[in-house]
Amino acid sequence: MGVVIESSVWEPSSSVYVFIFLSCFLSLAFFPYYFSKHAPTKSSPFSDNSTSSSSLRFQRYFLFLYSLASVLEGLWSVYGEFELVYYGISKEETVSFLCIGFGAALFVGSFLGLLSDLIGRKKTCLVFCILHLIVGIWKRITSSPSFWVANVCLSLATSIFSFGFETWAVDEIDKQGHRQDVLHETFWLMTFFESAALIGSQVIGNWLVGSGNLEKGIASPSTAAILLAIVGIIVMSKGYKGTPRSMTFKDYRASFCACVLGDRRIWLMACAQACLYFSVAVFWILWAPTLVADGREVYLGLIYPCFLGARMLGSTVFPWLINASIRTEDCLVYAFTIQGLLLSIIAYDYQEIGVLVTQFSLFHVCIGLILPSLARLRTMYVPNELRGGMITLSLAPANAAILIILMQADQEVFWDGLGKWGKLTMINSAIVFSLVHVLIILAQCTEGTIENSTMIAFAAIGLFIAAGCMHVLKRRQAFNICRQYKGKNVLRNNQSILYPHRISTQILQAKRTIALSTNDKVQYKGGLMQWWPLIVKRIH
Repeated sequence: MGVVIESSVWEPSSSVYVFIFLSCFLSLAFFPYYFSKHAPTKSSPFSDNSTSSSSLRFQRYFLFLYSLASVLEGLWSVYGEFELVYYGISKEETVSFLCIGFGAALFVGSFLGLLSDLIGRKKTCLVFCILHLIVGIWKRITSSPSFWVANVCLSLATSIFSFGFETWAVDEIDKQGHRQDVLHETFWLMTFFESAALIGSQVIGNWLVGSGNLEKGIASPSTAAILLAIVGIIVMSKGYKGTPRSMTFKDYRASFCACVLGDRRIWLMACAQACLYFSVAVFWILWAPTLVADGREVYLGLIYPCFLGARMLGSTVFPWLINASIRTEDCLVYAFTIQGLLLSIIAYDYQEIGVLVTQFSLFHVCIGLILPSLARLRTMYVPNELRGGMITLSLAPANAAILIILMQADQEVFWDGLGKWGKLTMINSAIVFSLVHVLIILAQCTEGTIENSTMIAFAAIGLFIAAGCMHVLKRRQAFNICRQYKGKNVLRNNQSILYPHRISTQILQAKRTIALSTNDKVQYKGGLMQWWPLIVKRIH
């Protein structure tokens, strides 16, 4: 008599979704009461009276476009693996596709932010929609689409998505002269709507692919992407004109070297951004293999919304903390440390599925809090004119690290794939191959392949490094008034000094020269009352 072993497939309880939804709702519902109690002299950022109609109009317009872009990003990622399996792509070829994608993000995407600062942020966002339109049309008109072209275009689009819409929103809000409350609110709403749109893209992708005929269903997401990209291009073209760029490349290079490369605070912040990006990329690569280890069966499609819902919950915590007494740097130190501890536990010990899902969800709660917090720090320390270049260059080390890890899987496939990519794009591959040769040498320093637990441990170490960077940033001067550049005292931001929300006692008690312009210097001594009007004065 045979023994039948029934295998159960793990899936999250419906109460998990209810808990996340209620938590987000309560966080949003009770915040106005908290704000009115702790800041009675200010109006709530949720009320229409606190912002002008023009700012609300742009915010809604921008969030609609950003949600549309998030759906485009999520649509390809949701059914991408299923599409590869449908066309018979092997695991080795899949790894080579990932390598090509991160290679494009490293060698081309790292400079898109610099280009965006020069040509305009809105034009860059239009390029994002055009790239998705090209990929959708390419997959519709070809029976067996080339995934090399698709991966390169989608990687470049993802690079633009990481900075383009944020820089555009900051530039437009600053140009219209709106209050910084509008900008802070936009930051966490971007994370909130992005997560909601990614959940929506999963629903759309599953509905289109699973609509009866598999041969027609596999092409349906491409049709949806084409339509969404066209809508995005039309709405973006008829909306706000954007800010024209007047800075030459020579002036931009001088400003970037002085204000970004010459500022240690921005280096610390860039290091933290790179570590976060690396850890998030490692998570999305390994979360599914970690859950199904040892032959465990789970419904991954039901767990994916839990992570995004947790990120939405984390983003709703941001407005609570920004109006509290805690500094943004302190908040980031705690969040990065918690993330590092969570990944350390996952890398060190075997966990049950329920425990793993809980830890991964807490990881995403921290992400939802960190993303708008880092955006706020960028507004504090990085001039708006240089914001895009700073973001993309800070992500280059993370892309290089991920590329090294992926190259451990199959270096021969990687080299073959890179050669095809170079021929396909008709680029001068000498520079690319010389740069990749450095990465190959670094990859060969570790023998064999890297275990999944080792990759997660590296991600945890990166998060602890990010926490250390935020701690060092907190201990440095909270706000530097002047920058020395070519023997002259110049202002950090030519338009205004932003967010002097915490000024150390040592700065207040010290003698300091404040440069209101290159020819107008005011000497002050001591107290805050004499110094504050000089800080907040707008420079024309």
